[in-house]
Amino acid sequence: MKSRFLGTLEVSPIGMGCMGLSHGYGQIPAHDESIAAIRAAYDFGCTFFDTAEAYGPNLAPENRGHNERLVGEALADVRGRVVIATKLHLDVDEVAQDGLYETIRAHLEASLERLRSERVELYYLHRVNRAIPVEDVAAAMGRLIDEGLIGGWGLSQVDVDTIASAHAVTPLTAVQNIYSMVERGVEERVIPYCAAHGIGVVPFSPIASGLLSGKVTSDTAFEKVDDVRQFVPQLSAENIAANRPIVELLQEVAAAKRATPAQISLAWMLRKWDNVVPIPGSKRRERILENLGAWDVELTEEDVADLERALADLPVAGHRGFVEFDSDGMRNWNR
Repeated sequence: MKSRFLGTLEVSPIGMGCMGLSHGYGQIPAHDESIAAIRAAYDFGCTFFDTAEAYGPNLAPENRGHNERLVGEALADVRGRVVIATKLHLDVDEVAQDGLYETIRAHLEASLERLRSERVELYYLHRVNRAIPVEDVAAAMGRLIDEGLIGGWGLSQVDVDTIASAHAVTPLTAVQNIYSMVERGVEERVIPYCAAHGIGVVPFSPIASGLLSGKVTSDTAFEKVDDVRQFVPQLSAENIAANRPIVELLQEVAAAKRATPAQISLAWMLRKWDNVVPIPGSKRRERILENLGAWDVELTEEDVADLERALADLPVAGHRGFVEFDSDGMRNWNR
């Protein structure tokens, strides 16, 4: 397993998206199971863990920080050997009352307390708020870097124009956008731009919320409460069926490589891009370790070329898109 770099941050080539332990996939695991899952990922070799202040059951305000607390507790004993990323949202009224830098710092200090840390390596703006100039956010993040409270900063679900505007003020460490075999919009401009400017790309949902694992079928019943898969366009029953040829392609390659379809989907993007560090998420320990094991799956240039040719002939049913602003709703994902 070779490490990779997000800006100057050295991390394992695949990280752990911790959201599912608190939100997004229905009923969350018991506390001790979640702690054990994070620790198992670390023991397996993962050194990059992604969380956010918002991740808590049902995203309810009273549950804010649930996921950060789990991450902080699980990694307390190995804190100096891991890279933690967390995220904040900005509210216009809060900024108007307290000031932008003061608001961001207050959110950060609350996250640091929950993470049991004096510093966080990577601090993202979870979504750009149209009413708050991203250049001003970049300047505030620069102050936090100078003060030693964060190692670097990032943006999520953004295009090149936004990235360039922010990067010109305070260089970005990473951009976290949705990216997978069935959501490839970032390949055209975002990933190449980031590679050229020393910015890491952190794909979330790299297995398309389980679609590319082959374990989600048209008969899969998602939970009715706090399960974002209800809104993922590719996971409607008709689109799951329409996207089945892509899953079958992955199954064929996986059989030849003695891997799983999910591992092939991750190994594919690792082989294509040196500046990409995906963060697959799951609430099941065995699935987390399976995903991390993708860093040992060897795909040759010929393998990737064959996959690219095959994928080019397979249309994707349903797209979420990768640009998303604060206050955009999940129900708009299939717009």
